[in-house]
Amino acid sequence: MILNSEVSAIVTGGSSGLGASVTQALVRAGVGVAIFGRDEAKGRQFADQTGCHYVRVDVVDEESVVRGFEDARERIGQERILVNCAGVSFPARTAQRDRSTGVTRHHDLEIFQTILNINLIGTFACVARAAAGMMQLHRLPDGERGVIINTASIGATDGQIGQAAYAASKRGVVAMTLPIARDLTEEGIRVNSISPGVFDTPLLAFASDAVREGLAATTLFPQRLGRAEEFASMVMEVCRNSYINASDIRLDAGLRMPAKV
Repeated sequence: MILNSEVSAIVTGGSSGLGASVTQALVRAGVGVAIFGRDEAKGRQFADQTGCHYVRVDVVDEESVVRGFEDARERIGQERILVNCAGVSFPARTAQRDRSTGVTRHHDLEIFQTILNINLIGTFACVARAAAGMMQLHRLPDGERGVIINTASIGATDGQIGQAAYAASKRGVVAMTLPIARDLTEEGIRVNSISPGVFDTPLLAFASDAVREGLAATTLFPQRLGRAEEFASMVMEVCRNSYINASDIRLDAGLRMPAKV
């Protein structure tokens, strides 16, 4: 797909972390961009800075998703690109013991459900809505109508201690890549996921310097945390290269996560 002012895109979680870098890269390419997010103050400020359009959307609320797509399409037209970057992670062990008291407790099921709702179900809700809209577009010269890119994680296969919910949600994102691509193949809509390794984003803000350095040291080369612009670069390549379809792409400098850092 040629990226220019005739193409529009929606980026969920598009005002922070990996999503913000994707938004900036698309805007630089001339693409009209709408960003979805729950933090209205941050979203509007970022939209003003980048020249895109902000829509307050909670991806776990179907009515909010419907309104969000309607709002975005009124401003930038029917999107040919959807990039899902909205996601959360709340580390917690399945069950654990307080070593000082011997008291045991289990993982909070509400937190487990919240992670699945945002990372997996919210992603699918946006995919389904975007795909239905893309079907109404005319085909480009190569027959393509649109491209959908979901953010997974190497945690989908290398889940660490305390990441049962996160790993399950991201494994779901990877698992649905192929069947959704097959669902949409006759319509000329490509579907891919990207599984980033350890990137220097707000999701890693809770980690100590020692943990960050430990994670960086486990990569092969280069031995550092990933940069958000490197993730955005991969998104742009997937958008431009029409032969990338039904794939999950690991972007991790050869990192294989240990059980614990």
